[in-house]
This record gives sequence, C-alpha cells and structure tokens, in this order.
Amino acid sequence: MIRRLLPATVLAVAAVTAVTASPAEARACKIGHACVTVFYSDSTKTTVVGEKYEDCDGRVDSWGVRTGYLDFYESPC
Repeated sequence: MIRRLLPATVLAVAAVTAVTASPAEARACKIGHACVTVFYSDSTKTTVVGEKYEDCDGRVDSWGVRTGYLDFYESPC
C-alpha cells in the first residue's frame, strides 16, 4: 500500500511546487480600458524592472522583465 501511495505523493508535491514557483501574471485589461502594469525586482517595490502598456485600441507594448511583484493601473477610455 505504501509503495502505491509514495509515487502519487511525490507527483502531487512536485505539481504544487511547480505551480507556486512561477511568477504571478498580471491582470487582464478590460475592454474599453487602458492599462499599465509595473513590474518590480522584489517585494519592496523600489526598483522597476519592466512595464506593460495596453491602450484603448488593444495595442500592447512592453519592456523589461515580468516578475511576481507588480502594480496594476486601469482607467476607462
């Protein structure tokens, strides 16, 4: 019985680790809104390492690195 549970437990732990290790994704920009996502190097949010701009026409422009430390700004068009 233990031999059957061990592989399943190892796979479950590996799956949870893989999911939690990836950086958070930015929110989706609503239709009819312009959005800016600012990415920071760490939780202090003092060093900007990237940004993503989404305009009212759906065009997207970005630079830098996407991290799990971000601020999201949204305004109606």
